[in-house]
Amino acid sequence: QVQLVESGGGSVQSGGSLRLSCAASGYTYSDYYMMAWFRQAPGKEREGVAEIDSDGSTFYVDSVKGRFTISQDSAKNTLYLQMNALKPEDTAMYYCAANQPGPGNIGTTWFFFGQGIARGFNYRGQGTQVTVSS
Repeated sequence: QVQLVESGGGSVQSGGSLRLSCAASGYTYSDYYMMAWFRQAPGKEREGVAEIDSDGSTFYVDSVKGRFTISQDSAKNTLYLQMNALKPEDTAMYYCAANQPGPGNIGTTWFFFGQGIARGFNYRGQGTQVTVSS
């Protein structure tokens, strides 16, 4: 069973930085994979923030391009999201998500839209809160 555990969230002032981590277990990064970060703010729809594929391709939502960087450490089975120049509108619960064989733990499919292609994710972590004050 795939398990994803996020950490690294917190409260920062506008312009600050945070690095989110997602420890993955139940599969190995050497297999084909897609990993992503999603976020959801109160009263707003969930959105895909960044995605990384097994071939190293990365995709970002326009609002974070140039500020956020997604990366992974296969040896540690860990996914990262480096967030710089944070803005109050980045305030949200951030979730790590994975596309893996199996029933998933979301109950539905989360989609990330990168370069016009929708990629589905069926596992997610419990989330980590990011709060950016002005």
